[in-house]
Amino acid sequence: MRQITDPPNPYNKYSAEYVGEPPPTKLEIFEETATKKMITKAFASDWEGGWRYTVNCYRGCVHGCTYCFARQYHEYLGYGAGTDFETKIVVKPNAPHLLRQELKKTRNKMPHIDFSFATDPYLPLEAIYELTRKCLEVCVDFRVPVGVITKAPLVTRDIDLLKKLEHVSVFFSLPFLTKEKSNPFEPYTPVPEARFRAMRVIADAGIPVGIGIAPVIPGYNESDIPGLLERAKEAGATRAFMSMLHLDTDSIEEYFVQKMHERLSPTAVSKIINTMKRERGGTLRHQTYKERSTGKTERWEVTQKLFDFHSRRLGFKRHEKAAVENVAEPVVIQRRLF
Repeated sequence: MRQITDPPNPYNKYSAEYVGEPPPTKLEIFEETATKKMITKAFASDWEGGWRYTVNCYRGCVHGCTYCFARQYHEYLGYGAGTDFETKIVVKPNAPHLLRQELKKTRNKMPHIDFSFATDPYLPLEAIYELTRKCLEVCVDFRVPVGVITKAPLVTRDIDLLKKLEHVSVFFSLPFLTKEKSNPFEPYTPVPEARFRAMRVIADAGIPVGIGIAPVIPGYNESDIPGLLERAKEAGATRAFMSMLHLDTDSIEEYFVQKMHERLSPTAVSKIINTMKRERGGTLRHQTYKERSTGKTERWEVTQKLFDFHSRRLGFKRHEKAAVENVAEPVVIQRRLF
């Protein structure tokens, strides 16, 4: 792995990518030559079929979402799960080549590929490196169904490729209705309005688009759910899913709580922490991913019913259960998808 002393400037080509606050600290970019494979088979208990096949061209994420489960993977590299995750970005320049070589051997066994799992596939650096775009070109060549989950309007750059895929869906992660609500937990993401505008562009291009209300933070953003679904419908979304906040490790929990104390009032912090502990038997963390889909209190049941009611009211499509080997259905595969 080598450090890039003068990394590509992400503002050179797509200056509108940061529609919000840019990170205040200097980024460090490291280029890593991947040697084994690009497709990761990850078990996910709350997904139909139980498995995801993901491609990650980057490690770390400048969006700085305090709740991000992928922070733990930076610790595997010897970095921290806090600010290191946001400022030390690892880039895999040979990702498209490696993906092509891998699909030559595994295409018949590959039901879908998701972009992405450990970081957003459309980081600002993607404007220069174009690794996600080049990987999409590979998927077009091999006719692999693709799902994209992102917070970035930069995905609209690749509409030409997305339209060439026979089976594709794009989801925008949008857990907060306003910039003010988003800032404490997503300090450097494109503002919600920019994501809704990008959603409209994707929908107008004829590409299936949806909203992911993820995460729902108990005691904070449940009330945003109806408005988020309504705005998504207005922007052309036909699908939606939601998931509960899951803090995977002690270090992520510590960082999450620390940033709440820095950015929210003591009253707001106490409300969130107390609500989460009531949901989770006195702790802030679920024991498993599966538990986050089964709340223990009436409050969580009400939240789920709120989402279900407005999803039906607005006509969001329910994702029909399909076998993993059946590639006739576009994927992102979610346990609960409308």
